[in-house]
Amino acid sequence: MRPHETLADELARARDRTLHLVDFDDEEVRRQYDPLMSPLVWDLAHIGQQEEFWLLRGGDANRPGLLTPQVDSLYDAFVHSRAARVDLPLLPPTEARAYCATVRGKVLDMLDTLPDDHPELFTVGMVISHENQHDETMLAALNLRAGAPLLDCGAALPAGRPEVAGTSVPVPGGPFVLGVDGASEPFSLDNERPAHVVDVPSFRIGRVPVTNGEWRQFVDDGGYRQRRWWSEDGWAHRQAAGLTAPLFWNLDGGCAGSRTRFGHVEDIPDDEPVQHVTFFEAEAYAAWAGARLPTEIEWEKACAWDPATGSRRRFPWGATPPTSRLANLDGQARRPAPVGAYPDGASAYGAEQMLGDVWEWTTSRLRPWPGFSPMVYERYSQPFFEGETTGDYRVLRGGSWAVSADILRPSFRNWDHPIRRQIFSGVRLAWDSHV
Repeated sequence: MRPHETLADELARARDRTLHLVDFDDEEVRRQYDPLMSPLVWDLAHIGQQEEFWLLRGGDANRPGLLTPQVDSLYDAFVHSRAARVDLPLLPPTEARAYCATVRGKVLDMLDTLPDDHPELFTVGMVISHENQHDETMLAALNLRAGAPLLDCGAALPAGRPEVAGTSVPVPGGPFVLGVDGASEPFSLDNERPAHVVDVPSFRIGRVPVTNGEWRQFVDDGGYRQRRWWSEDGWAHRQAAGLTAPLFWNLDGGCAGSRTRFGHVEDIPDDEPVQHVTFFEAEAYAAWAGARLPTEIEWEKACAWDPATGSRRRFPWGATPPTSRLANLDGQARRPAPVGAYPDGASAYGAEQMLGDVWEWTTSRLRPWPGFSPMVYERYSQPFFEGETTGDYRVLRGGSWAVSADILRPSFRNWDHPIRRQIFSGVRLAWDSHV
């Protein structure tokens, strides 16, 4: 299959998913479920607006588009905060769907004319990544929604191996190649590049993410009430926000009895990775457990490096693209899989479930790799690097169950404020070692 045919398929998969997530009546799609999130109708039209801007207008703000300049400006994420978007004169849902369809038709016509090596294909891949990332954001919004469920409980998942919870694997010290280049990953984003060698001291890392059952012990042991486990900033936030358990856990007499997931109230499965925790909670849990969080460089080595060949693997398990036998991705399950569910997806070091299930907090702040060069969309990464004016961000790695397999790589870097937990965030522990 030629590259542009592959991209057309990925565009279609992303759009099918988007339309499923807004397949509700107009009143529902206009609602704002939480000030942290946009109304679904904003995300929908923003997806189309960015696709048009980059692929039909060549990223030129002065080039006329399908929308008037006044309407087009409503979908600038840097101008309008999420909390304020519900009050904007947005396109009605029917018009937003029609606009997205018109843009997509013109994009597919354009795509048919491009040769396989055309540089515009990278921009198509960037647009695919953008739509898939907004689909995950819309799932996070729907999870915050109060009321009767709009979505079902999700697809079935494979059984786990609960005995692997709490175990770890060694990662010997030494150099490895961090990051990727365009030759090996042509659709990688700017903050993943360039590939470069770094030397990492030996460490141990959790074989699997921390589970609900393990986190329940932290709650029951008074972990949220004991200042000693928390950083200064973390404790201040815990007090101000009144944190007592992960988001969506329902405490009964101080004990974790159930959780609410997409409107469904259900028992908390002990063998499932914990999710919806802040960086500060993750940091406190790690201290309580006698561990720490990994750096993002440690995380990437444990995920992608193969010491036997002295080279990177494209995925933790090798070169084979992700499948439902190897990882929990694409959003169909709507929850993490039990730990130990994907032994065939282990990295060379034996770490499992490093792609999919939950985004994993690291200690790292978002910084450029040496030799960083911004891609066509210069505002994708650069405004968020440490030292800029947008605030303190921590890097998350690994993707979640909601991430599309079409866009995820071991080098993919996500970031958010350390107080955020509406995202599908979890924890993997690390320890210093002398292997």
